[in-house]
Amino acid sequence: MTTTVLFEHPLNEKIRTWLRIEFLIGQLRACPPLSDSLSALSFFRNLTELLDVFERGELRTEIVKELDKQQQKLLAWRDVPGVDPDVVNSLSEKLKHRSAQLMAAPRMGQPLREDRLIGLVRQRMSIPGGCCSFDLPTLHIWLHMPQAVRDAQVAGWLATLLPLAEALDVVLELIRQSGTFRQQTSLNGFFQDNAEDGELLRLQLTLEDALYPQVSGHKSRYAIRFLPLDSERGDVPPRLDFQLACC
Repeated sequence: MTTTVLFEHPLNEKIRTWLRIEFLIGQLRACPPLSDSLSALSFFRNLTELLDVFERGELRTEIVKELDKQQQKLLAWRDVPGVDPDVVNSLSEKLKHRSAQLMAAPRMGQPLREDRLIGLVRQRMSIPGGCCSFDLPTLHIWLHMPQAVRDAQVAGWLATLLPLAEALDVVLELIRQSGTFRQQTSLNGFFQDNAEDGELLRLQLTLEDALYPQVSGHKSRYAIRFLPLDSERGDVPPRLDFQLACC
């Protein structure tokens, strides 16, 4: 059985930030229930990194702009022969709803920044071993509270991220769907092409290739170098077929 591995590489800083947010929110969703210090610190570490990412740029404005941009694309598709107008209208309403939700939400991450427990943990995260029970007695006693109490509090924290998460989910899904996978061939481990104002590269390799891609590029052009997973004994074939989508 062949195992396919998907790699994604952003071609601009906006997509780079969005992919990081998507990754961190996914990690947060996977953490609960917080039943011990290991799971709790994993959760708070991801939450701290997410709040740090929120400090960079106007996230809400950029995502709302992207929702509007996707709306305009849908309007262009509406009258194309063979396109189901009901599907287009349904997706259009979804985009409008996500945009309205995001605009009505508080400042990105503000409820989390104002939470006392999150604030205390964030202060100690940069210190090696700084979350020991003697450094953070508040967290220590919180971990001894009934599981249902902790679950409810975590659910409340995650709920504040929902407008952002849902808007980002639909935006990234549409961007990913805009590119079609095509077979390409690298020569001696190297491939380059025009990006044609693309924002995201999606690349598929098989696990059996034992290779990984090193990508550099921007919206007009990109280059991919394939490197062996085993840097000492592995090698790169003269010709390598792989699947690539520029979205």
